[in-house]
Amino acid sequence: MLFSTLLASALLATSTVAVPTAKERFEARVARRASSGASHASINKVEVPTRSRANRVSSTKVSQGTKTQFSDNWAGAVLSSAGGTWSSVFGVITVPTPKAPKGEKGSFAASAWVGIDGDTCGSAILQTGIDLINDNGNVTYTPWFEWYPDFAFDIGGFDISPGDTLALYVEADSATTGYITIANEVNGQEVWESLSSTSPLCQQDAEWIVEDYEENGSLVPLANFGTVEFDTITAITTAGDYFGNDNATQFDIQQTKTLTKVTFPDTGTVSVTYV
Repeated sequence: MLFSTLLASALLATSTVAVPTAKERFEARVARRASSGASHASINKVEVPTRSRANRVSSTKVSQGTKTQFSDNWAGAVLSSAGGTWSSVFGVITVPTPKAPKGEKGSFAASAWVGIDGDTCGSAILQTGIDLINDNGNVTYTPWFEWYPDFAFDIGGFDISPGDTLALYVEADSATTGYITIANEVNGQEVWESLSSTSPLCQQDAEWIVEDYEENGSLVPLANFGTVEFDTITAITTAGDYFGNDNATQFDIQQTKTLTKVTFPDTGTVSVTYV
């Protein structure tokens, strides 16, 4: 089933709009996807049992009316509300080229994803995105999905190049069922996977995140990913309301120092920059 068909069906099922500009942006993107003729690729899943993507918040600050939280591993934006609020999350990224931090050598990585839960509700996360890896100058990209605390699954046979535009989407049909889609708007590839879990979602967090993910029990060395910009961001409620980043909490990664800078250029964009 194509991403465009799925989202068009979701649009037909909704009628109440709290933020029309978010809805208009989302519908325009869906219409563009529907006219692109994307092909639906079969998912070649590879279980990855060593990764963990749970949020690890270290501190909180309030600056100029915007709440910013510092985390060991998350940078981006989170919309939090009462349980049962969020049904789907959408965002579009342009794939950057990950680099080694200045003066360093070795293997470095980051992950960019959209998801439901994992912040104020830490018991489960439905998420999909890509890993950005620079291994001694060799750059690779790995798309994946996960219903945490189950293992992540890498997606094989899905081509990604620097500069490609990827549409990322997760939807919870219920607290224990849902699906993910990733669409490459440059080469036309698209994947879709239906999921279920015995770990129910709270459906109280909607997220657009760049992450220093954990592998084999430790955070990977964070790559210099430049800027990852989540465009056309949309969080849709179970009541059919559409939201951008209004009232979202900003997250920056802080380890021995602050490694990221998050900004909201407009209500439909979350920009995450390595500093």
